[in-house]
Amino acid sequence: MSEHIHGETEKKQKMGPVADWFIRLAKGTLVGIGFILPGLSGGVLAVIFGIYDPLIRFLANIRHNFLKNIRYFLPVAIGAALGILLFAVVVEKAFGKYAAQFVCLFIGFVAGTFPSLYKTAGKKGRKGADIGILFVSTLAIFLLMIVGGQQLTEVAPNILVWLGSGLLMGLGLIVPGMSPSNFLIYFGLYDKMAIGIKDFDFGVILPLIIGFVLCVLLFSKIAAYLFKQYYSGMYHFILGMVIGSSLAIFPTVVFPAFSAEQLAATGLSFGGALFFCAVLFLAGTLASYLFSKVEEKYPREEIF
Repeated sequence: MSEHIHGETEKKQKMGPVADWFIRLAKGTLVGIGFILPGLSGGVLAVIFGIYDPLIRFLANIRHNFLKNIRYFLPVAIGAALGILLFAVVVEKAFGKYAAQFVCLFIGFVAGTFPSLYKTAGKKGRKGADIGILFVSTLAIFLLMIVGGQQLTEVAPNILVWLGSGLLMGLGLIVPGMSPSNFLIYFGLYDKMAIGIKDFDFGVILPLIIGFVLCVLLFSKIAAYLFKQYYSGMYHFILGMVIGSSLAIFPTVVFPAFSAEQLAATGLSFGGALFFCAVLFLAGTLASYLFSKVEEKYPREEIF
């Protein structure tokens, strides 16, 4: 009997790391999708899934526990690459038709984890100034996305433009709430990027990767320093960016889908489109709740 119990214990211990590896893979996939999904930010999803803070600290001091960190973040990186690649195909094929509805799914992810994010932001105390930072950052990113969405500009793509786009995507990781895809849409580069990734066009992919890596390496130390010195203020700033960018998705992406022209293009009635949005929003909220329960069952590994 004792041998059987001992065997079951060993089995659970062996299952834990495997399950944790696939959880990180799933997180990475969703973060990767966040990088190219209009209206969302990979940085926001990294914060939501609890990998932003350790990732920034790792990038700010790469040599510290290098191999252990690489093993930890490898499934995240694989998942992010899969998310970007797979969703680039979806973007070109089908996502455009039901973009607003599927964006609601990801807004649901944010809504379902907001209480957890708010609790994390106040872990080291919460002052009146922190609440002020929360409101100011919420308003700032909301207005930036609203104004930016009305000023579309076509930019001819080339290597330098894709390098700059990679830098922009890097900022989307370093500055949660900033949606690189929105800016790429504003410049008329989003669909071209999605096609380039789907077709494995290395004239697009390599400059994007180089720009992304350069941006992350350059700014991660600054982000890590700010978190160390101003934890509460920085987390409330990020929380404001999450709220503001999520709210801005409605007037910029979701509401336009209910125009007569867009409804005709999707073949949905007003009620059908609204129902579709509501169902996916609730599904995203429920998924984020269940994800948090899975994490409670398989706690995160402390790597620092």
